[in-house]
Amino acid sequence: MKLLVCFSGTRPDPWIDGLRAALPGASVSAWTPGAPPADYAVVWTPPQALLDEQPGLKAVFNIGAGVDALMALRLPPSARVVRLDDAGMSVQMAEYVCHAVIRHFREFDGYEADVRQGRWTFRKPRSRADWPVGVMGLGVLGSRVAQALRVFEFPVNGWSRSAHAIEGVRTYAGPAQFHAFLAASRVLVNLLPLTPQTAGILNRDTLSRLLPGAFVINVARGAHLVDEDLLALLDGGQVAGATLDVFRTEPLPDGHPFWTHPKITVTPHTSARTLRDESIAQIAGKIRALERGEPITGIVEPARGY
Repeated sequence: MKLLVCFSGTRPDPWIDGLRAALPGASVSAWTPGAPPADYAVVWTPPQALLDEQPGLKAVFNIGAGVDALMALRLPPSARVVRLDDAGMSVQMAEYVCHAVIRHFREFDGYEADVRQGRWTFRKPRSRADWPVGVMGLGVLGSRVAQALRVFEFPVNGWSRSAHAIEGVRTYAGPAQFHAFLAASRVLVNLLPLTPQTAGILNRDTLSRLLPGAFVINVARGAHLVDEDLLALLDGGQVAGATLDVFRTEPLPDGHPFWTHPKITVTPHTSARTLRDESIAQIAGKIRALERGEPITGIVEPARGY
């Protein structure tokens, strides 16, 4: 059994060592042009050349939760694309989103600004009942985020392409219920996969449907957000603030208005990082299952894009 590892912006050596230890007897190496035929590839934003040279791949394992960059390439017809189910990312995402929601709800950002100016201030406590949180995307990450928010007693709404049932969460499904979901939410958390149908979904029309004084948290992909629309709604007062972890161009370019806008908090795509050891264990387990002819989770449906 032969595995190729190909990453953009990430050193492959620790992954190669880990996969060799997890799959004794397997040949694991970094991809270079002209590499011999392999059975599996472990990738992050690989070049088209790798896929063109490896028509016999059984599966391509993506080391992140989002597969939009991979799905934009021409894939070998026999290769299944497999994403990570979790591998330690869901708890990180829940931490990040809960922190962003609570920081805004409790107005800690305002207290921080006051303290920097030497002011001792008080703000009237808000009612959680007035701050329903809407989570778009109810996969592994979105479901964990919704459940975590319930611990802090926020009303939680969830919207996804297909119907889901999550205890304590009011769920909506499909295009027919999208506007009702938005109208019932004051905080909007985006965890959707990026597909042609979801690109630009955070726009003037959708964000204007949220409850007044809305707060936007984007932790999915930068292409979900129409930057100019968010800025206009922030300046017009319909949206009170935003926490953004993902951007159309990364790193966020110098001079982009998000850097200095007083109502926007920027973080450098760090809401949920891939944990190497957990990911290697999951990938190795799935490869062993495939070699035994057993089903695995995380197989991407190309028609849906996730």
